[in-house]
Amino acid sequence: MKTTFSIHYQTQWGESLCVVLQDKKHPMEWHDGAVWTATINVSAAALKDYYYIVMRDGVIARSEWEHHSAAAAPVIEDHWHDCPFEGCPFVRRHTAGIFDRPGFRGAGTAVPVFSLRGEGDFGIGDFRDLRPLVDWAAATGQCIIQLLPVGDTTRRGEWKDSYPYSPISSFALHPLYLRLQEIGVKEDAAFRRVQKELNALPELDYPRVFKEKMSRVRKAWQDHGAKDCGSAAFRRFCKANAYWLDEYAGFCARRDSNEPDYWRWIQWHLDRQFAEEAAYARSKGVHFKGDLPIGVSADSADAYFHPQLFNLDSSAGAPPDFFSAEGQNWGFPTYNWDEMARDGYAWWKSRLRKMSEYFDAFRIDHILGFFRIWEIPKEYSSGSMGHFNPAIPYRREEIEAMGLPLEGLFLPDPRNEGCVQPRILPESAGLPQWQQESFGAIYNDFFYHRNDELWRRNAERKLPELLDATGMLACGEDLGMVPDCVPGVMEHESILSLEMTSMDKGRPWPALAVCATSSHDMATLRMQFAEENGRDMEPWEVRRVLWDHLSSQPMLAIFPLQDWVALDGRLRRPDYENERINQPADPAHHWRFRMHLTMEQLRDATGLRTEVTGLLKDSNRYNI
Repeated sequence: MKTTFSIHYQTQWGESLCVVLQDKKHPMEWHDGAVWTATINVSAAALKDYYYIVMRDGVIARSEWEHHSAAAAPVIEDHWHDCPFEGCPFVRRHTAGIFDRPGFRGAGTAVPVFSLRGEGDFGIGDFRDLRPLVDWAAATGQCIIQLLPVGDTTRRGEWKDSYPYSPISSFALHPLYLRLQEIGVKEDAAFRRVQKELNALPELDYPRVFKEKMSRVRKAWQDHGAKDCGSAAFRRFCKANAYWLDEYAGFCARRDSNEPDYWRWIQWHLDRQFAEEAAYARSKGVHFKGDLPIGVSADSADAYFHPQLFNLDSSAGAPPDFFSAEGQNWGFPTYNWDEMARDGYAWWKSRLRKMSEYFDAFRIDHILGFFRIWEIPKEYSSGSMGHFNPAIPYRREEIEAMGLPLEGLFLPDPRNEGCVQPRILPESAGLPQWQQESFGAIYNDFFYHRNDELWRRNAERKLPELLDATGMLACGEDLGMVPDCVPGVMEHESILSLEMTSMDKGRPWPALAVCATSSHDMATLRMQFAEENGRDMEPWEVRRVLWDHLSSQPMLAIFPLQDWVALDGRLRRPDYENERINQPADPAHHWRFRMHLTMEQLRDATGLRTEVTGLLKDSNRYNI
């Protein structure tokens, strides 16, 4: 039916309003009295969730605090939804209302699922291991548990599949996170023998775990998969997730020469187990924070079925930085953002909405990639041979007119014919002084000034669209070579920044931030201390560092589980030099770290629980 939407809103010069229904923007007309209207053919389904936005210069300048829902009617008169909480720093309402409390301060734990150790798992952490971890977090007053990506990275079950930031699907969960006993696998003598062997290993043996675990998953499918697929619950799951599940199931079936329903069945069980743990965590006042990888693999279901969304002739990466002196080549394609914009970034919105079924907050991996990406042509392997996309390059004639050589100082810009960009690691030492100075001026201008406005506009086109799609709290990983425009855009969209002492940004830590002692890409506190002092860190020294972070300004303080456990001299891992999760400079790194204690032991450790609880209460971060 035709419905006229009407809303009063006082715009500024150059602004206009749109009403957004099912991700489609409908421009509105201005009338006297600052009333905006639009008449649209709408369905009852579209009226269940819609909202208004302010547009300026072709991008979203402002969104409503929360969405609307209305019954079908010829005319719908709405009021703009502003934040009702005085002092709230956010521009959008969050699903977890705790984050919107003015002055809220919280704390949490970061850990990969594969690193968890539990009494019932099978050589690798699984979703059911989250429950005792949630119990521990709730008992100590924490409000958030941050996980590494939990997407399916399966190719052949080899070590390279252990890399969690190279998914074969942006939607599917990893089969290895299944609790076997709950899908019909019998705990016979052979099961218990292999389980004991795998769980006794100090680290994850990914190839062996994959072989042993997936063979039992396959046997369970053969025993009762057909019966499960006939259930109403299975059919409901397949219907609700058909927009990604059919492609993923077909992709995996072709890869492994088996049935598509086998993969639908696996995802159904994974969804049930993870959703139950997410619901349990929420009931305890604890919220899961997910990790949104900046890239998707070229050999993924996404790229196979939607190649137009990706630049398959290049790889994404990072220029030389704190983590890698030669830069990083992540090996996955960059995004064709122009193509993605044609349907309003529908793929991204679907991806985020799927995440929001389990997570109430998310970390935007390498948020700088939404401003510009470091792009490496396929013919190169080193991250130092990359260029920024997009960018305003130099014409070859400009450089030649300056008397500068191209060789060793510049690389061709493959997105702009006849143009070049400065090399991030130039070979300039042998040049005359005047040429070094001339190139230095170009270098500094290009990397820190010339592209700033372009990159700001680039992010402003995308980020508001994506953030409006869900109620998850957005946190950006904004480390590395950060353009000047990044903090302003993140502040405007209320995206929390990431703050670390070892990655100083030259300013005080802001309130809208997550502070952390380290990350999965860095050494733990004890490792950092040993590198500087030649000895292990005492528990009281750990406490002092954690207190410095907990008593600081940022809204959230999230520490690796290893750093929390380091507070207890009896509970901590003796061989602290093996606590690191990843080595970013090593592209062939094996992701194999596992906690040395079970989550049940962690939950029941009264000494550590008392210590953490005291710290959170004293720092006003205790979640009641």
